[in-house]
Amino acid sequence: MKLPYKGITVGTESETITNPFSGASCLLSPEAVAVYDTIQGCERFGDYKGLQKGLDWFRRHYPSEYMVLLD
Repeated sequence: MKLPYKGITVGTESETITNPFSGASCLLSPEAVAVYDTIQGCERFGDYKGLQKGLDWFRRHYPSEYMVLLD
């Protein structure tokens, strides 16, 4: 699966990520964790083009997790 960002670091372990607002959690693959972390960084630094790129990828590849973590 092609990642939406070039040059991001992908780990080797799946991780459980928790939505800070709802408290709901999802287990994500290493690729999804890398994209999720990049989305969070884009949001913090006001990179809305990068943010949208990541959200679109997440919606396409991890729709259930998107609804829990990012919607």
